[in-house]
This record gives sequence, structure tokens and C-alpha cells, in this order.
Amino acid sequence: MQQLITELKKQYPHYLALMRVDRPIGTYLVLWPTLWALWLAAEGVPDWHLLLIFILGTFLMRSAGCVINDYADRKIDAHVSRTKLRPFAQGLVSEKEALILFASLCLLAFVLVLFTNQLTVFLSFGAVLLAATYPFMKRYTHLPQLALGAAFAWGIPMAFAAQTASLPPALWLIYIGVLIWTVCYDTFYAMVDRDDDLKIGVKSTAILFGDDDITITAMLQVCVIIVMLMVGVRFGMSFIYYASLIAASGLFIYQQRLIRYRLPDDCFKAFLNNNWVGAVIFAGIVLHFMLAV
Repeated sequence: MQQLITELKKQYPHYLALMRVDRPIGTYLVLWPTLWALWLAAEGVPDWHLLLIFILGTFLMRSAGCVINDYADRKIDAHVSRTKLRPFAQGLVSEKEALILFASLCLLAFVLVLFTNQLTVFLSFGAVLLAATYPFMKRYTHLPQLALGAAFAWGIPMAFAAQTASLPPALWLIYIGVLIWTVCYDTFYAMVDRDDDLKIGVKSTAILFGDDDITITAMLQVCVIIVMLMVGVRFGMSFIYYASLIAASGLFIYQQRLIRYRLPDDCFKAFLNNNWVGAVIFAGIVLHFMLAV
């Protein structure tokens, strides 16, 4: 037992690195749409226990996704400049350790879901399936970002299910908007690695779009705003929500300026900037319900 504890202490920093605890941007990008959905489903502040469950669950499932992603890329990351220092690439963790960590994180998230309702529990299996399969898509399709979008947006139906015990059709508008948004910002992320990915045969939308990447991502961003405008109409949102979409549009324009020369550092900055897109839309939703009271 003492030897096991000693080994865990030794590996603990590597497990945290595998979970990307030091890089929370992925958690934020999953959490913002989930919070949008919780507030819209509750028509204001959601049940506090659900808020806590979804915040913790988002962290756990995003961490699990990072672990299984690095497991899938364990023979690739060493050949990519941005990922060559990850735990797998340096041989700091084993395949068995990664799979056990992935399963443990999923189990903890499932325990949280058990405190919701039957519909949410049922939907949680879809979350695990999406998280487990996305990392392998880049070997078979140039649209792995679409699979990532499906996974990142899955918190939306789960939030509605938990808060209302139902799946109203309007939630799928939010889901579509987030899916498109994810494809766009993860294309920015893929633009950072495009040269390396071409050498090692990894597929992405950045490679698929080619020289049209800037035009297509701009069009995707326009589609996101259009869909979110439809969400506003469907949920009867007020001017403050639409003001948040104007702010989000300004951030999208800024992102397009960042990527105009396709410099890796600037593409990564554009990816990171999407945290603010999620935040301003959330602020618009929250303020709408605060002012409506």
C-alpha cells in the first residue's frame, strides 16, 4: 500500500498535466454553453445543486476527454512541436495509467449525474461515447472538429433534461449554434498544427478548408450569430441578449484579424479569445433574466 501511495504521489503531476488542469480553456468552452442552457431552461437562476453538478461534471468530462485524446495521440504527439512535451510524448505515463484515469474521471462524473434524473442519466452515456470516440476521428475524416462540436455541445440537452426533465425542441437550436461555433474555433486551433499534421497524416478542417480557411471560418461565425439570433427569438430574449451578440460579433471580427496571416501564435490567440465569446453571451442571458424580474 505504501508503495502504491508513493507511486501515486510521483505520478500525480503527470496525471494533472494529462488532464490539462493547467490549461482550463477547454473546460470554459464546454462550460459556457452548458450555463447558457441551464439559465434558459430555468428561465433564470437554475437549481443550485444542478449548477454545482454541471460545473464539476464539465471539469471531469473535459479532463477525461483530454486523457483519452492523449492516449489516442500517444504515437503522434512526439512529432508535433506544440505537443512534444506532453506526458505521453515524454513517456511519463503508461497506457494502462491513462485508461484507468479516463475511466475514473468518467465514473466520478457519472456519480454526479445520479443526483439528477433518469433522462439526464440516460443522456450521460452519450457524453461518454462522444468523449471516447472524438480523438480517433482525425484518422478517418477531415471533420474531427464536427465530432468535437457534438461532444462539447452535449451539455446543452443534459442541462435541459436536468432542469426541466424534458427535451424541448428549441434546445437543438442552441446545440446547432454551439456545434458550428466549435468547428470554427477548433479550426483556428488546427491551423496552429497544420504543417505538422500534413507531415504525419492527421486530418482536420484546417487541412480540408486549405486556402479558404479564413473565408469559411468567417462564414461559420456569421452562421453562429444567425442561429443565436434565432435562439433569442425562440426564447423571447430582450435587447440585452442581442447586445451580447453584437459584442460576440465584435470578438469574431477581432479573431478574423488575428488569423489573417495564418501565423500559429495568432491563430492560437484567436482560439483562446472564444472564451470571451462564451462569457459575453452568458452575461447577456443572465442580465436578461435579472432585468426581467
